[in-house]
Amino acid sequence: MIMFPTQPDEGEHTTYAPGRIDDRDLKATIAQVLDRWPCAGLAVAVIADGSLAWFHGHGLGDVMAKTPITEDTVFRIGSLTKTFTAVAVMQLWEQGLVDLDAPANDYLRTFRLIPAKPSLSPATVRHLLTHTAGVGYWRRLSDLLQPGVGSGDRAGRSGAPPLAQYYRRGLPVEIEPGTKWAYSNHGFAALGQIVEDVSGEPLDRYLRDRIFDPLGMEHTDLIRSERIRAHLATGYVLRSRGLKEVADREVPTPGGGEMYSTPADIARYVAALLRIAAKGHSSVLRPETLATMFRPHFQPDPRVPGMGVAFELGEEGGERTVGKTGIVSGFHSAMAMAPEEGIGVLVFSNTGGLDGRGAPIPLATMLLRLWLGLSVDPIRTDIAPRPETWSEICGWYSPAPGPVTNLSLRALMGAGPEIVVQGGHLMLKPLTPIPGALLVLAWIRRKMPDPAASENASAPSAPTTVREAPQLQWRWRSARSLPTAFWLFAAVQGAAAITGGTLAGALYDRSLPALIATVAATQLTALVLLAVTLRRDHDR
Repeated sequence: MIMFPTQPDEGEHTTYAPGRIDDRDLKATIAQVLDRWPCAGLAVAVIADGSLAWFHGHGLGDVMAKTPITEDTVFRIGSLTKTFTAVAVMQLWEQGLVDLDAPANDYLRTFRLIPAKPSLSPATVRHLLTHTAGVGYWRRLSDLLQPGVGSGDRAGRSGAPPLAQYYRRGLPVEIEPGTKWAYSNHGFAALGQIVEDVSGEPLDRYLRDRIFDPLGMEHTDLIRSERIRAHLATGYVLRSRGLKEVADREVPTPGGGEMYSTPADIARYVAALLRIAAKGHSSVLRPETLATMFRPHFQPDPRVPGMGVAFELGEEGGERTVGKTGIVSGFHSAMAMAPEEGIGVLVFSNTGGLDGRGAPIPLATMLLRLWLGLSVDPIRTDIAPRPETWSEICGWYSPAPGPVTNLSLRALMGAGPEIVVQGGHLMLKPLTPIPGALLVLAWIRRKMPDPAASENASAPSAPTTVREAPQLQWRWRSARSLPTAFWLFAAVQGAAAITGGTLAGALYDRSLPALIATVAATQLTALVLLAVTLRRDHDR
């Protein structure tokens, strides 16, 4: 375990173009986010007027070696890789080698997309590019038992397994393509394989020759080559005792998240994208091709920005935004652009887990808003409540069918959410047994004696050790058992909620009695196990 370092002033590294920005406002915003999400190291870059206009490096790339963060520190950039894979596919499209609306299996030679049912339509290249191919975040439920919950394999000399081996049973297509958005690294692994199968080159070499080198990205690669090895940062997670180095894992889906790069190199990439968006010339993509990538291709409701080709679309204060975020264990990254304004923001960190909580994503949004002259706080306060419409949206909700494509949602919402009016406010309540925890806490508090009362009752001859005070012994032992008990409670309720909810989805059963039964069984199981744990500890 490594204690979190105190950073000296000389650990900060800032460069900027004078007169373009208020340096103090940017640094104050960064400090505000770091107060909430501490990091071993953080790199922030602002791209404007076609180049890197401002850079700020905070902290360390490697705590033990005391290596400072600079523009040339190499980070794992996670899912930002997907935008490069998409650019490669669109280059093949420009050459007439790939049809976006043709079945992906027409181009795949190494493995196949396997529909779960014969009635499903073929998943197209466009479906894969927009996370709508019916492929989930996991291949199968059994991936949950793999290292890193299926997100990576232990790094070794041989690297990640070849995709032919990884998908030797095929890549399942679970639901009708084009009907549901479900984030999928596997879909972009398939796109990377299409680039290889159509071009006849390994994906890493294709990206170097057609994108990295033309843009001057000398310290970027899809593999751990000599281009990146010397300046590679170490990834950490923040624990109660400080920083802990993460296990070194290879991403098994290279086209979806294996890339390594530096703030300076990705700034060159963003500058190129902004130039192309402004109808500038580039050997990488035509302006009309990038415009296609930046428009919505899946938009279930006209009130939401929708999904572009690999890029996530948004809006800030009326300005259209385009971006992407990346998460690999130990590394978080965020890229946000306002194409019409020619502005981009990059934030990389070498601290964070797979849950995505960390500085880069909120900070990128805040800095882009600050540069656009907007309030840093993106939460709108000018929307008046309309209670007369609440009755129309209150009720029970359940996701569309798809056990594997619903796994992430089930982890958060169990069998589904309920929207209710409570205390004059609209509330969303997950259909999980969490309320049972409150009942257990209330029961424990009633059982435990008031420590103040115990002290007053003992008078001058009060026992001086825990062993001499049975009541205090019960309280101390119960308190000691709470972490274990509640970890058990959380594990049981989470597993049961996912399993029960997923089963309900698999059976297309969204009836209220089935949802209530799922929750009741989950809650009862968790409560019984928790009560048994506490009771056994009390009886020792």
